Amino acid sequence: MIREIKNGTLYFDGCNTVDLAEKYNTPLYVVSETEIVRRFDELKDCFVNRYERTRVAYASKAFSTLAMYKLCQREGMCIDVVSGGELFTAISCDFPAQNIEFNGNNKSYEELEMAIDYGVGRIIVDGLTELDMIEEICKTKAKIANVLYRITPGVRSDSHDYIVTGRKDSKFGIPLDEHILYPYIERAISSPCIDFKGFHFHVGSQLHDNSSHLQALDILLHHVTEVKRRFDCEVQELNLGGGFGVTYTDEERKPFSYFLEPMMEKIEGFFAQEGMKRPAIVIEPGRSIVAEAGISLYRVGQIKNIPDLRTYVSVDGGMTDNIRPALYGAKYSAVIAGRADEPAETEVTICGKCCESGDILIKDLLLPKVEQGDILAVFSTGAYGYSMASNYNKNPIPAVVFVKEGRSEVIVKRQTYQDLIKNEVLPERLTVAEQRTR
Repeated sequence: MIREIKNGTLYFDGCNTVDLAEKYNTPLYVVSETEIVRRFDELKDCFVNRYERTRVAYASKAFSTLAMYKLCQREGMCIDVVSGGELFTAISCDFPAQNIEFNGNNKSYEELEMAIDYGVGRIIVDGLTELDMIEEICKTKAKIANVLYRITPGVRSDSHDYIVTGRKDSKFGIPLDEHILYPYIERAISSPCIDFKGFHFHVGSQLHDNSSHLQALDILLHHVTEVKRRFDCEVQELNLGGGFGVTYTDEERKPFSYFLEPMMEKIEGFFAQEGMKRPAIVIEPGRSIVAEAGISLYRVGQIKNIPDLRTYVSVDGGMTDNIRPALYGAKYSAVIAGRADEPAETEVTICGKCCESGDILIKDLLLPKVEQGDILAVFSTGAYGYSMASNYNKNPIPAVVFVKEGRSEVIVKRQTYQDLIKNEVLPERLTVAEQRTR
């Protein structure tokens, strides 16, 4: 267990969370290396080591740092990046180029050029004009790009609209219109600069039911058959995306095998029946690797009691370090780190310090009687906390600490106030401190 209570205090991967807050200050992201490795080991057991020609590409938009990329490399994982910044981070720590997959719905020419120069293993094409840029860059540089086509399978997933990506009305993916898709595939197959590997789909995030994955897979396999029939071309690779759900409050997290076993059974049966070699299979879990591996620590400030209505407990962070509750109503659980075993009998609402009424982290949370100065530990914040953090209201982004078996180490330094303005320039015409006269 990475979470345990000793003498009333919450420990996380062997570290006293109150001590962490004192040592590194708050707000603070705390990420368990042990938990991340445990999730990777689960994927190795049920997928990578069980089936030939399979690999895991960690969807690093969930949590992207130099240390996380090096941990992926050490554990034999590939990574999926979706921006030039994530790619640059991977390049900066010498992540193996062939183990990088470049995703995203609006890659710029400069981003594609960076990817091709570095030699990334796969470019996942998401739009009809992207191939033009890839071909132009490859011709100029005498290179060949390995590509997958991301298709929009048009299936419904049971999740929030903001994180459902596989329906027909989506900004992601190439539409499944045969007059659009197949000429585009034919062009890639015939291009001397392109190695068309196969298809990619991603149906959404935070899913606890495997039906949308299986529906999307049926659609994908139909197009595999059509590519073979129309162009005498057997796909070499299928990427099944990720989206596997985690526990934030009371959700029942399914094991990875719940999603992967029925898909692999369907895939292997299909290719055996069609008499084709089963292609390599890739998955892209992100949230399900890091969400529960992270907690956020805050210090309680003002407490405002409105009789017969609500008690607001303000903390020294908020929507700047966790936008998800304000963005799409994400729910979390939390404890008072130094009194984690006391009865939770007081209902409070945890709010942040930003000048927004919507800066609410947790509504109607049961806690022991809260006091100013308490350390609040919010669970399952390892995904999309740090990666979506902002400087709204000129708040610095918190530090990130890796913990493992009682040891802690900073992997992202806390921003300073000086960091906030280091890219700002004061125009010469405004340097005169005189009030303008009308």
